Amino acid sequence: MDVVVNAAVSADGKLSSRRREQIAISGSADFDRVDRIRAAADAVLVGIGTVLADDPHLTLDEEDRRVQRLRAGRSGNPARVVVDSRARTPPDARILDDEATTYVLVAETAAEDRLAALREAGAAVIVAGEERVDLSAALAELASTGDVDRLMVEGGGEIIFSLFADDLVDELTLYVGSLVIGGRDAPTLADGEGFVDDFPRLALTGVERLGDGVVLSYEVE
Repeated sequence: MDVVVNAAVSADGKLSSRRREQIAISGSADFDRVDRIRAAADAVLVGIGTVLADDPHLTLDEEDRRVQRLRAGRSGNPARVVVDSRARTPPDARILDDEATTYVLVAETAAEDRLAALREAGAAVIVAGEERVDLSAALAELASTGDVDRLMVEGGGEIIFSLFADDLVDELTLYVGSLVIGGRDAPTLADGEGFVDDFPRLALTGVERLGDGVVLSYEVE
C-alpha cells in the first residue's frame, strides 16, 4: 500500500490555531488540487480529532471525477478511514453516510456498545492494538481487503507523526500558505512525541506556486 500524506500548513508550519479551529490556509485552487489527490486514492484517512472538530465528509467535490471513477470500475468516492482508538466517532457523523465505505480503526479496549453503534451505522470496524491503534497492523489489515492500494492521509498532526514514526509514509505533499498562525500549543504537521534522532528524511520532487502559496512534494527516503 502507498501512503500519501497531504496537508496545508501556515508559513510557520501550523495546521490550525491553538483553538484547533479550522482556518482557511489555502484557497479554491488548492481545494481542487486536494480533490484530484482524493480522486486518485482508494481511501482517505483522518484521526478522530479531525472528525470531532470538523465533522468532515471526505467525498469528492467534482462530479466529473466521481463519474470517471465509476467508469473505471471503482466506487464513486474513495473509502473513508478513521483512526479512533476508543471508538468515539459519533454514529451520526457525516463520515458515516452511505456515500462510500467507512473503516473505523479501533483498539481492543474500545467499548463494545460503541463498536455496536458504529457497526449499526454502517462502519466496517478493524481492531488492531491493545490501548491504542497499532497503525502498522491496522493498515496491513486494510490492505488485505484488496480494496486499498493507495491511501491518502489528511491529518491530523498526531496521526501524521505516528505514521512517520512507524515508517509508513511514502509521499508527502504540503501546501504552504502565506500567513503566520503562531502559538506553542497550535498543532503542527507532525505532533506527538517528536524525533530526537533518526529523523525521517525527505527527497524534494516538486515545487509549484499556487496563488499566494507554494506546493512542496516529497518522497520519503
